[in-house]
Amino acid sequence: MTAFLLPIIILVLITSIKEVKEYEEGVKFTFGKFSRVSGSGWRIVLPIFQSMDIVDMRTKAVDVPDQEAITLDNISISINAVIYYNVKDAQRAIINVENYRYAISQLAQTTMRNIVGTVDLDTLLRSRDQVADKIRNIVEKASDEWGIRVESVELKDVRLPNDLKRTMAKEAEAEREKRAVIIKAKAELEASENLSKAAHLLATAPGALHLRTLQSINDLSSDQSNTTIWMVPIEGLEALKGIGGNIPKK
Repeated sequence: MTAFLLPIIILVLITSIKEVKEYEEGVKFTFGKFSRVSGSGWRIVLPIFQSMDIVDMRTKAVDVPDQEAITLDNISISINAVIYYNVKDAQRAIINVENYRYAISQLAQTTMRNIVGTVDLDTLLRSRDQVADKIRNIVEKASDEWGIRVESVELKDVRLPNDLKRTMAKEAEAEREKRAVIIKAKAELEASENLSKAAHLLATAPGALHLRTLQSINDLSSDQSNTTIWMVPIEGLEALKGIGGNIPKK
């Protein structure tokens, strides 16, 4: 009789052993009622009378799939995100919600659509971090009863309609053209002001114009490929001819 019971007892003991890893916690139930949370190691769970649910306590990354949303300024967009969370209370994660993984994913999707609807497109594109923080705060507050701690929410991609992309590209191009025209006009204004100052200085300073002329001739003569043309009035040539005629011949 003993030889018959011994293998059965050994088999029961073997099947009663549950391994809880270092990064896990076990939620034990006895006769269907919660008894305690077990840490890592080998734990005895009596078949039929007891059961244990293993909860992974590590940080998890949940990909929030593409969601169609309408911004505050009535623009339809597609947005996706990733949410990082971990379980801070294994007991509540098992008892208070049926499937905390599925629940946190659905909560993140709904919250993301709701938050996007409260901001316009420019704010969404310019302030992604602030929008993501709003989503994280709402999800964390709602999932606190489930024993979940939300670490962060990151908006991965915001997809715009093709027509809107072309319109935004035209707007950006027009804005850059406007800046170029303004910069060019300012440069021309500054150049004209400097030329006016230079002309005034040359006109009022004695000999300044002659010195500037000599400097220009020197600059031109430094390059042998330059050809300089001097315009002499007819009256000047006649005067030189007259002077040459008055010179006595030897």
